[in-house]
Amino acid sequence: MPPLYFSSFEVSRQAFYRVRLAAAIVNLKPIVPGHILVIPTRPVPRLADLEHDELASLIASVQHVGRVIERVFAADGLTIACQDGKAAGQTVPHVHFHLLPRKTEGDAFPNNDDVYPALAHAEGALPGALALRQEQSVPLPTLAEDMETEARWLATFFEPSGVDV
Repeated sequence: MPPLYFSSFEVSRQAFYRVRLAAAIVNLKPIVPGHILVIPTRPVPRLADLEHDELASLIASVQHVGRVIERVFAADGLTIACQDGKAAGQTVPHVHFHLLPRKTEGDAFPNNDDVYPALAHAEGALPGALALRQEQSVPLPTLAEDMETEARWLATFFEPSGVDV
């Protein structure tokens, strides 16, 4: 299988779900357990840059992966977010959907809308800015080995398939 890129970052070992036109990867900066990203396999910056078949596969993958993530993390719902463009808070120029498992009781964000500033804060902390993050007390990224372990575990909840969604 060819390498998978999230913008210019190679994320093949973070991928736990992959079809021809979309993939799901473990997030470098999760804000809740199970916070993952669904991306098109072709690095494009904006939703409008996707071909129709890519968009269909991406949204079908958001739906399919979301169902599994919700079950695996015993969630009652999902926050699904896409920051489309720099003005919308997108910091990695590659279309991506955040999927965050949410719980009715015991959620990390009892006030539901508090998830959005936390997401923006985490999204703004890119790998190339470690020193800045440390100064701002932004959590460091998840270790590569931990992301690979999580990706292997999550992959066990998906049927291997050569058929695109």
